[in-house]
Amino acid sequence: MEKVLRIEEIEKYYGNKSSLTKAINNLSFEVEKGEFVAIMGASGSGKTTLLNLISTIDKVTSGHIYVGGEDITKLRGNHLNKFRREELGFIFQDFNLLDTLTAYENIALALSIQNVKANQIDERIKEVARELNIQDILNKYPYQMSGGQKQRVASARAIITNPKLVLADEPTGALDSKSAKMLLERFQFLNKELKATILMVTHDAFTASYATRVIFIKDGKVFNEIHRGDDERREFFDKIIDVVTMLGGDLNDAL
Repeated sequence: MEKVLRIEEIEKYYGNKSSLTKAINNLSFEVEKGEFVAIMGASGSGKTTLLNLISTIDKVTSGHIYVGGEDITKLRGNHLNKFRREELGFIFQDFNLLDTLTAYENIALALSIQNVKANQIDERIKEVARELNIQDILNKYPYQMSGGQKQRVASARAIITNPKLVLADEPTGALDSKSAKMLLERFQFLNKELKATILMVTHDAFTASYATRVIFIKDGKVFNEIHRGDDERREFFDKIIDVVTMLGGDLNDAL
């Protein structure tokens, strides 16, 4: 299988010599094309730092991160901007939609930046809108949409450029339970039907149970990982809870 993401012995320190904090501790793992992987861990475990390093918002202290075979820890300037623009899709907890643009325009922006021709932009937006069932809100502004609709528009924007890797940061954190369930089912659709490779950071076991694999992080390194395999989602949820218990985490943070 093709390795979309390869993390090799990365470390991340914050502070100075007199007061150093190791946020990531010699961490390594791989994500294959077409996987839907959840990263779980308590607050302070390093999961958000890890996402920031993969998304190139932050830089590693040591080690290497490869996306599609390219060492992104060495990218600078225009090459780094091109990588972010073309190889990554982002789905944030607060959606990050531009309030002055319609749903259509928010999605189109990702393609406009890549200089895609107008007729191709329209064709691709209509296709992704059908797939995510947002045809009827394309002309609405964010303030006219529900939380679930905003998140689906954000998902469309993330996948419209066919990125190698979609990064989701606590994507259900701002949603009610019904909207969260709808979004996670859409994630499964993106993963299974559209073959999107998804890496999702979450503290929530219900959210993680929609993934095909869960990696647990503690003190900046991999503590455990489990695969869903042929399990039903409820069975996988129970296994996730078992590992959360082993982690010593507060179950109230996981449910």
